Amino acid sequence: MFLVVPNPDHGLVAAPESSRDLTPSTTEYLTCQGFAWNDDIEAYTRRTDQSPAAVHRVARVLREMGHYVFCAHRPLPTR
Repeated sequence: MFLVVPNPDHGLVAAPESSRDLTPSTTEYLTCQGFAWNDDIEAYTRRTDQSPAAVHRVARVLREMGHYVFCAHRPLPTR
């Protein structure tokens, strides 16, 4: 399962529920899309293109790879 959302502090975030979600093809896709792993939040982040279209595009591809995906267009509030 993944959460795909824009975040004011981290950019576009693709957060796996657990390490089991990080298949080689999923990791390759996210890396090729300009995401980098962020150890602090245990998620892939990308500073560029946080648009609703980008959220849907990443979520769609992850779903096509067999992942269950939650996504939102608005940034989640930071703590």
